[in-house]
Amino acid sequence: QVRLVESGGGLAQAGGSLRLSCAASGRTFDIAAMAWFRRAPGKGREFVASITWGGVTVYQSDSVKGRFTISSDNAKNIIYLQMDRLKPEDTAVYTCAAAPTREDGSKIWSLWGQGTQVTVSS
Repeated sequence: QVRLVESGGGLAQAGGSLRLSCAASGRTFDIAAMAWFRRAPGKGREFVASITWGGVTVYQSDSVKGRFTISSDNAKNIIYLQMDRLKPEDTAVYTCAAAPTREDGSKIWSLWGQGTQVTVSS
């Protein structure tokens, strides 16, 4: 079973930066892709960015494009989310997710970490 543990959350001022990490352990060879999601208080879960396990394909939402960068260190089984030029609306719980390999090639985010809080002040 894959375990995902996030770290790096905290407080930042608007315009500042934070880097989130998600360490994967267990059966990591079964992972096809990983992603970051976020959920602000009173709002639904929002997709932030994703990356294939080998780092070949990257997707990111329009809300963070140009400010956030997702990357991976496969040797260490870690993905990162570098967040620059933070805005107060980025305040949320950020959660790491993984999609196991499927024969049909589809991606279902079925493995989740516990999340890490990011708070951005004005």
